[in-house]
Amino acid sequence: MTHYEGLDEDKLKQAHDANYVAPTMTLDDWVPVKGYDFEGDFDANEFFKSFFTTGFQATDLAKAIAIVKEMREQGATIFFGFTSNMVSCGVRDIITYLCKHKLIDVLVTTVGGVEEDIIKTMKPFVLGNYDTPGKFLRDHGINRTGNIFIPNDRYLYFERFMNTFLDRIYKEYQEQGKIISTQQFCYEIGKEVNDESSIYYWCYKNDIPVFCPAPTDGSIGDLIFFFKQRHPDFKLDLTDDVVNITKIALNAEKTGIIALGGSVPKHHIANVNLFRDGADYAVYLTTAGEFEGSNAGANVEEAISWGKVKDDAKRVKVVGDASITFPLLVAGAFKLGVSISQDDKKL
Repeated sequence: MTHYEGLDEDKLKQAHDANYVAPTMTLDDWVPVKGYDFEGDFDANEFFKSFFTTGFQATDLAKAIAIVKEMREQGATIFFGFTSNMVSCGVRDIITYLCKHKLIDVLVTTVGGVEEDIIKTMKPFVLGNYDTPGKFLRDHGINRTGNIFIPNDRYLYFERFMNTFLDRIYKEYQEQGKIISTQQFCYEIGKEVNDESSIYYWCYKNDIPVFCPAPTDGSIGDLIFFFKQRHPDFKLDLTDDVVNITKIALNAEKTGIIALGGSVPKHHIANVNLFRDGADYAVYLTTAGEFEGSNAGANVEEAISWGKVKDDAKRVKVVGDASITFPLLVAGAFKLGVSISQDDKKL
């Protein structure tokens, strides 16, 4: 007789019971999982609302839209942090929109997030692909960021711009007997570029403070190296920046964090909120996991453990490429102002 012949009733019942544990909870009053119904005319508001009931990261994105909408309704001071790759790609134009219309209050970025914005006012970056051999690109003077190509001539244009700019601010601040802060540096660079496609032009026009805690980690740092060969007394002051951004947090009635990716911007924003017992809202958009203890992948609960986000804060971490999730967030929370019910329950 083979092993699978002659199963008796007891064996069959045992197998059945192993598959179907008798429910003690039916969750009948919980929100059903349901996606958007594409029958009929397309309704953008209903489309965004459907994210909440879709499940997975769509639900977390819907929560992010609802939290950012509440930040705005409650008049929270919005601290917006992003890494330079957001400016490398087309998200730069969305950030420009937010700054132009004064929809965010404080920017924190890396130096690449400053210089690449200025470079794009001179010549665009172009679409390439991920798998072009690095040696081929290097031999032809082309740099690659993901599937975006940046020929070296862009940096030659930028060098000319920066040499003129550095000469101007060096002379002006020498005459005033002051050392320029990186906040003022970003303000002046927005003034210098005078281009409406620029993030920093609109920050300058709308008096939105910009903080760049790592100002030498990029092409600007390279050019400062050469500039200091001619003017060894040129300096940047980072200490004024930490005072100014902390004062903004302390004077705010409520604060909200929107962080694209991790790195210095995300932590800098979270850390200044420590001085006010934590932010009231926090939305993280990232592809990173928390498993190796990185700042980029850290969940909001980790920030709560440090006191950088309040334990009762409205918060969510959306895992996904911010070049996809952030435009959707802006469309839902800033452009359409979608009202999304957050009737979710937890066990």
